[in-house]
Amino acid sequence: MRKIILASSSPRRKHLLEMIGLKFTVHESKFKEVMDEKIPADILCKKLAYQKAKDVAKSYKDALVIGADTFVILDNKYIGKAKDDKQAYEMLLKLSGKKHIVITAFAIIDSRTGKHVTESIKSNVYFRKLSDKEINFYVASAEPIGKAAGYAIQGIGGLFVDKIEGEFFTVVGLPIGRIIQLLPDFGVDFFNEKKS
Repeated sequence: MRKIILASSSPRRKHLLEMIGLKFTVHESKFKEVMDEKIPADILCKKLAYQKAKDVAKSYKDALVIGADTFVILDNKYIGKAKDDKQAYEMLLKLSGKKHIVITAFAIIDSRTGKHVTESIKSNVYFRKLSDKEINFYVASAEPIGKAAGYAIQGIGGLFVDKIEGEFFTVVGLPIGRIIQLLPDFGVDFFNEKKS
């Protein structure tokens, strides 16, 4: 099997690839993101995912490098990661009872041939109306810190989700089903590899 590199230090993305049993190593990208809000969100997300993968691909002669980026959009505005309890509380209050959009883009680059693919996948996430008690409980758990929009759908934050239109793993941060579908184009058949 070819060497696969995840160009991200995200524990959620790492966990998703480990969960399906894909053999890979982590090499964090040092690419500095610039949020140009004049560029449509899906295009910007793909651009950043590609640049992260490209940055790491320079370090390998023969590897498949996967880069990713995730945006959360509410009322046409980007929501970043919660840096502290106050910010997490404010984010959750804004999400309460509303729909927001989660876009995750990924790039796969073959460092040997230069072949690459980038895609973005969008999901709509609907939060139920949250009480102050629920928000305060969640903030006290420390789970929101460092998470886009201040919640983790795969954790306690999932209790606040009324419904999702789209793909669950996109909301977590890496659409692993789609990536597995594309790997054969790069010489890796995940399902045959698992049999051998």
